[in-house]
Amino acid sequence: MDTETAAKVRHAAYVAEQAAASATRAAASPLLRAIPAAMLAAMQQDHDADELEKQLAGCAVQAEQSGNARYFRDRPPTRQECAEVVGQDHCGKPVTRAMQLGKQKHVLALQCAEKVLKELWPAPFSIEQRYRYYPNARFLETISRAKESQLIADGCTEELRGTIKPDLVLHGDRDLLKSALTLDFKFPCPDTNEPTWTRYGTGTFAGMSQRTVYEEALGGKALLISPRTGVKEVKP
Repeated sequence: MDTETAAKVRHAAYVAEQAAASATRAAASPLLRAIPAAMLAAMQQDHDADELEKQLAGCAVQAEQSGNARYFRDRPPTRQECAEVVGQDHCGKPVTRAMQLGKQKHVLALQCAEKVLKELWPAPFSIEQRYRYYPNARFLETISRAKESQLIADGCTEELRGTIKPDLVLHGDRDLLKSALTLDFKFPCPDTNEPTWTRYGTGTFAGMSQRTVYEEALGGKALLISPRTGVKEVKP
């Protein structure tokens, strides 16, 4: 075998090895399985898909540690501390430490995720975009930031019923009403709890989980990101 032929054989073997490794990673990763094939192929050329999962999971870990450090230094809160009531919301309902921490950690995680997506996601994305979804008509529309603020400022009304607000919606193209992948950060408190989708108790989506509604409304796969388990597919 001459030198040129040997080089071609080695290159072919390397390509096959990388393809097999990529397929193995995709099979093991819920995020890679959820990304549409055409977009995944484009991202894999630069190994961005693997890095995307790693960095988004890192955002959750970083937010968890920073959020806890504000109140508990180098340890996570206990179950009793998570259940502690620390205030009231604008409707007079109690706010627990778990709720307070979750809100603060979400802010940190989303700031981190925005930087990651700007670098690694090759299409538009939306952060905390609120939508109104009409399940019977299968109709979806966006709600502007100004309109959302107005609805919230109006007080404890029913105006937000029938709306959804995913943390991250990764679009496959310029259609901002369609999702290639929808992601929600979850920060269980205590951290030994498993991350779960919220289930709607009343209203338009009563009895349905966030994941079910997100996937019906936006079309893409919905996954959770949490500090302990990373990016994970959690059944409704």
